[in-house]
Amino acid sequence: MLVAFSVTPIGAGEDVAAPVAAAVKVVRESGLPNRTDSMFTTIEGEWDEVMDVVKRACEAVQDGSGRVSLVLKADIRPGVVNAMTAKVEKVEQLLAE
Repeated sequence: MLVAFSVTPIGAGEDVAAPVAAAVKVVRESGLPNRTDSMFTTIEGEWDEVMDVVKRACEAVQDGSGRVSLVLKADIRPGVVNAMTAKVEKVEQLLAE
């Protein structure tokens, strides 16, 4: 499964880099395949392990803020692995033709 998510503290002002970095640290330390861009972090794995990472990332942000916003999108396809890179590779292949 692929999960793209964004977690943001509410009421922390405009500069949320430090709490977001705390969430990304949780993701990277999980050992799951992941990618972070300016809007979302995407992780790949089984349901329970992915959702545990999302929960812990939210908790890391909540440590510095009483309220957290979570946006999550999931692609649930049992048996599919390496979807994070395979999907992009397919699009790049089509664009190169």
